[in-house]
Order: sequence, then C-alpha cells, then structure tokens
Amino acid sequence: MRANDIRAKAGEEPVTMLTAYDAPTATVVEEAGVDIALVGDSVGNLRLGHDSTLPVTVEEIASRTAAVARATADVFVLADMPFLSYGADEAEAIQNCGRMVKEAGADGVKLESGPHTVDLTRRLTQLGIPVQAHLGLTPQRENETGLFRQGTDEESATEIVELAQAHEEAGAFSLVLEHVPANLGAAVTDALDIPTIGIGAGPDCDGQVLTVDEVIGLSEDVAPFSKRFGDVREEMASAIEGYVDAVEDGTFPADEHSYVEDELDDLY
Repeated sequence: MRANDIRAKAGEEPVTMLTAYDAPTATVVEEAGVDIALVGDSVGNLRLGHDSTLPVTVEEIASRTAAVARATADVFVLADMPFLSYGADEAEAIQNCGRMVKEAGADGVKLESGPHTVDLTRRLTQLGIPVQAHLGLTPQRENETGLFRQGTDEESATEIVELAQAHEEAGAFSLVLEHVPANLGAAVTDALDIPTIGIGAGPDCDGQVLTVDEVIGLSEDVAPFSKRFGDVREEMASAIEGYVDAVEDGTFPADEHSYVEDELDDLY
C-alpha cells in the first residue's frame, strides 16, 4: 500500500485506519485488512501511562514505528509526529520526519495541522515523504483548545475547510478530521479530492480511524464517538486470574510443561 493507493480511494471505497503500537498488534491489524496502521502519539496515554500525548518523544514513536514496520508488509505504516517534533524549526522537522521513513521504515507521517504546517507539508512532499494532515480536534493543542468538538461555528468551520484545501494543495495525500460536526465533515469531504478520514466527524468522510485499544476493548473508557467491537480487557483478566490460580493451587506447571533429563538422575 502506497500513498497514491490511499489517495485513489477518495469517493471510491472506504479507507480503514487503526492505531498499532507494537509488532503483534500490527500483524493482526494487517491480517484484518486495515489500510493504514497509525503509530499514534496516543501511545502516550494508552500504553505509556501519561495523562496526555504531550510527553511522547521522537525516540518513542521511532521505536514503535520500527516494530510495526518490521511486522507488516502490505499495510501503510504511518508515524504520528509527536509534540514539538515539528513546527519550530523546518530543518529539524524535516530531519525528524525523515528519520521515521529512512530509519524506522514508515511509509509516511501524520502532522497535527494548522497554518504553520502548510509549507512544511509542501516541503516534505517535495522530498518524497507522504504527509497526512490532521484538523479539527488536535490533542497536542489541548492546553489551548481543550479536548472539545471543533468547528462548531461558521468562522471556525470555514477555517477548517480552507486549511484542508491548503494542505491538499500542498501535497497531503489524506486528511484526518477529528471531533467536528458531521455536516462539517461532509463539507470538507466534498471540498477535497483527497480522502478524509474521520474520527468523530460523521459518516460522510471517505474513511474512519479509531484507536485499537477502544476497538478491541482494552481501554477502560471509550470516547463518545468511538465503539468497542470486542472485550480483550475481560479476556486478559480472565486468563491472568487463571494463571495465578493455577500456580497457587499447584496445577501449573503440570507434567506436560516440564521434561526430565535422564543423565541427571545421579544428582537426585
């Protein structure tokens, strides 16, 4: 899967995108037929114990991206660039994004976007680094905007449409729209030729993205625009409790879990 393959899906067939933070999960995601595996900075609050995505480092995303890339062959691996890895200095931003492709094996990068990322998107695309833009709720700006629905008035909605068009013109191959009204999601989708991928942006986007933890039921809480499709947390708890019980009552390890070396009989 390449950026052009994703771009060609706009208006033709739905794009599926799901986070993956490690090799085993990435393998399952690919086998299920997901188009894009996003190594999201959501690893910070979902897997690393942080309260937000802000503490996630370039090194952490690079390591996780490399694990996902090693485990997959066909899914499009997208590295989510963490807070302050871009936006301050263009040369440093290019180096950080290039590292994800050159060293970690990503197929492209995702940028939480705004007016400051239009020129960077253009430059990265010129250098051969596919860019997915991200508008609406951008969690890296939570200290400014809060984690609330965006684009709820005419002025902010118009700004989102215009920024979406600017990033398409700059070369972005797709666009995530997060936590915006469904009719705004539809308007942005109509205004673009590249696919829109919604998360809490309504059913009219060209695709959808969720965190894998919410989809499989690993996280305790689920966003109001998300949905559990399984209950891995309950299965994990049951299996781990079963292991503890078996060790404590002596039924594990059983004979089939051990072996005896005859040459060591004189030691006993």
